Amino acid sequence: MNIDGKQVAADLRQSLAQEVAELKQQTGITPGLTVVLVGEDPASQVYVRNKVKQTQEVGMISNEFRMAADTSEEALLAKLDELNNDPAVHGILVQLPLPKHINESRIIESIVPEKDVDGFHAMNSGRLMNGEEGALVPCTPQGCVILAKKHLGDDLSGKHAVVIGRSNIVGKPVAMLLLQESCTVTIAHSRTKDLPALCREADILVAAVGRPEMVKGDWIKPGATVIDVGINRIATEDSKSRLVGDVDFAEAEKVAAAITPVPGGVGPMTIACLLKNTIEAARRFGVRPQ
Repeated sequence: MNIDGKQVAADLRQSLAQEVAELKQQTGITPGLTVVLVGEDPASQVYVRNKVKQTQEVGMISNEFRMAADTSEEALLAKLDELNNDPAVHGILVQLPLPKHINESRIIESIVPEKDVDGFHAMNSGRLMNGEEGALVPCTPQGCVILAKKHLGDDLSGKHAVVIGRSNIVGKPVAMLLLQESCTVTIAHSRTKDLPALCREADILVAAVGRPEMVKGDWIKPGATVIDVGINRIATEDSKSRLVGDVDFAEAEKVAAAITPVPGGVGPMTIACLLKNTIEAARRFGVRPQ
């Protein structure tokens, strides 16, 4: 079966809209998300537009700051300092990638952890690693676990999860989240010996490597749940292009019990989980209006 990320995300947004309404009624706080976009990357512009639209749809306050591609790192840091100190802003997101002259790590670390709704700040990463409450968790990994539970149910304990990829954005945090769910977790990567054999042991297989259709059908354990995080654009015979994941979908769906499609799988969950993080930040740290 296909795990319909669009529908799961829509259901999540519906429940989040209810949370926003209740929070506003009980405390007077309306969660506010501010997105900062530097430059004119077309993909980033589309992504930011979708974020703004969905933020408003659930009843949250959405603000957007667009800055020129030649904006200095100091000017961006000054804007973030302003947002850090604005009590009406509960979540801050700087759209990546940034222009090459700006140090991404420095920018991410300049956002106060309580407003880091991307979950990339070292403080939030450390809290996740330590299993502490209060971590704002990266959005795509959150979405992966929600989709796995959509098929397998809320109890993932004892499942063997294999995560292909060790990035700080997806691979490592999704492994930590699955560990918190009492899965047995293996992190695989480009140096892993006999990767196909390892993948065949997985009850839950998360592919996050950025290589088009790398994971073949015979890599997958019959009945496994496959979460495909990859978004890769490949050329087609008619000189156009199409999006594919890191998993060969046509082969894999014949073997797996459930698989996320690309597009329409993990992708829609990322923004929904961003909204979820912003509401959580507002609930914890929001200041009642005077």
